[in-house]
Amino acid sequence: MTAMHRMTLAELVGGLSAGDFSSSELTRHFLDRIAAHDAQLNSFITVTEEAAMAAARKADEARAAGNAGPLAGIPLAQKDIFNTKGVRTSCGSRMLDNYIAPYDARVIEGFNDAGAVMLGKTNMDEFAMGSSNETSWYGAVKNPWDTERVPGGSSGGSAAAVAARLAPAATGTDTGGSIRQPAALCGITGLKPTYGRVSRWGMIAFASSLDQAGPMAPSAEDCALLLQAMAGFDERDSTCMNEPVDDYSAGLTQPIDGLKIGLPKEYFTEGLDSAVEARVREALKHYESLGAELVEITLPNSHLSAPAYYVVAPAECSSNLSRFDGVRFGHRCDNPKDLEDMYCRSRGEGFGDEVKRRILVGAYALSAGYYDAYYLKAQQIRRLISNDFAEAFKQVDVIMGPTTPTPAFRLGEKADDPISMYLSDIYTIAVNLAGLPGMSVPVGTVDDLPVGLHIVGNYWSEARLLNIAHRLQMDTDWHKQIPEAFA
Repeated sequence: MTAMHRMTLAELVGGLSAGDFSSSELTRHFLDRIAAHDAQLNSFITVTEEAAMAAARKADEARAAGNAGPLAGIPLAQKDIFNTKGVRTSCGSRMLDNYIAPYDARVIEGFNDAGAVMLGKTNMDEFAMGSSNETSWYGAVKNPWDTERVPGGSSGGSAAAVAARLAPAATGTDTGGSIRQPAALCGITGLKPTYGRVSRWGMIAFASSLDQAGPMAPSAEDCALLLQAMAGFDERDSTCMNEPVDDYSAGLTQPIDGLKIGLPKEYFTEGLDSAVEARVREALKHYESLGAELVEITLPNSHLSAPAYYVVAPAECSSNLSRFDGVRFGHRCDNPKDLEDMYCRSRGEGFGDEVKRRILVGAYALSAGYYDAYYLKAQQIRRLISNDFAEAFKQVDVIMGPTTPTPAFRLGEKADDPISMYLSDIYTIAVNLAGLPGMSVPVGTVDDLPVGLHIVGNYWSEARLLNIAHRLQMDTDWHKQIPEAFA
């Protein structure tokens, strides 16, 4: 039998159903892999071994009794941004290093209801602010394809854990590309759903109008299984939309002949690595061979997406993070002399440099006299960007291009250059500003480092995106590749 960690999530579901192995055996296998390999990667903040084995035994009992959920006994990793009852939920920050969540986020509830087993909580950029997973209080995560390179961020811990098969799949969150960019750099599949498709209740907020949770796994087929447990209306989240939830696995193998693929001319210009472009164009040719049509389009305001995002996101983060003051929960400084000293030192000690940078930018953009010039103007640009996509989708069914301009860069390479770091999300940010669904699928390597193809759809088209990605993965095996050191 194929080693369990080399099997896809769909294959593991089948193996459990057929009785080829138990959830206890499967969970122990992955816990042992975490113990053996994670010291090289630093992909986990917390490993919940005892609770995982208890949940696995419970899943085995449920399966034996004939009342197993769709993911019963499947071990998963959860990004440490989701509240998990009784477990430290740190958001990669010293500020929440001592915070034990008193309740489960809606995403966690969904996986619990489906019978999944939580292996632990994955490392991340502090409060999801970063593109390299170097801003975590718990240290940088390493890319399993080359441990001297970044895995991407902010969901880099989840991406690295899945790529090295320390977990069959994981959750991530995406504010400006934080699922898709690390998925591309680590050679896995990652999906950011339409804004409002997955409840944000219990997910610690960075930028409330942009944040969205989504699945990260080797394949589109696996992501379909995960999204089924995550999607759905939640009245506790005022931004969650009451839209019907598709059967995401049902149409995976549908033919795509006649599909119109838009190629924005702005995405294939200076700044895109030529070897990355070559891998992307090879994938596009494969889609043509499946009956798709390539159409050049334009997204004329796309060059404004990064400056608009880096006003909107910091403004919302400065508001959201004001709650972390050392009073009710989280880090509190020692021996404050008065209330003001406690506020200042608790926040100064609890937050890292990148978080402080964004809080300051956001507070400035929202301050009296600057709100109209910065935040309001950025929101107006956001509308122009949304309109560009709306016009494009009158001509094409989906939009494709590179997920990132280059393969994974070296640890520390951009640490002192925030602007260069921000531009690593240049192709993904606009999708969040517009609230659209997007995903990254692996389409080859450059110098043995993975490259991702970015697929963007219209609102609520997750099932179609998964179908389009799966059709490519039926004919290619990039999503099955595992870094040699972890095979």
